[in-house]
Amino acid sequence: MKQIVGVADMKVSNRPEESIITYSLGSCIGLVIYDPVVKVGGILHYMLPESSIDKEKAIARPYMFADRGIPLLFKTAYQLGAAKQRIKIYVAGGAEILDQKGFFNIGKRNYMALKKIFFKNNVIINKQDVGGNTNRTVRLEISTGDIYVKTSGSKEIRI
Repeated sequence: MKQIVGVADMKVSNRPEESIITYSLGSCIGLVIYDPVVKVGGILHYMLPESSIDKEKAIARPYMFADRGIPLLFKTAYQLGAAKQRIKIYVAGGAEILDQKGFFNIGKRNYMALKKIFFKNNVIINKQDVGGNTNRTVRLEISTGDIYVKTSGSKEIRI
């Protein structure tokens, strides 16, 4: 069974028959976490680095923002038995799709927000595919923890 993570959305599962997928990661970040011992994993697809730009929207759509969505992703995984010290982390996205000249730098700012949160919480990224100017699709298989990435114009690969 496939769970689809939309833009400004998050899904977490411990059901081995499920896969979680998010499409079209441009300047957005797709954060994938997985605990191989309890087989709990999830994906967050956030759009913007900081919720302070729109406090009302941050309450209504917390997964839209790095500073709200990232803690919620980890807390939800912990509720299903995941442990911080076992979690494997993969990050994708942060590209400059519509902003090739780097005027807004949303992709870079999204990635830096994640790095800042991880640094403060002593969290290490295991693998990543960030930056550039291509869209990415990311899929997580709950039963195995396998992560697959597809970039525009290429085939899906297991990382």
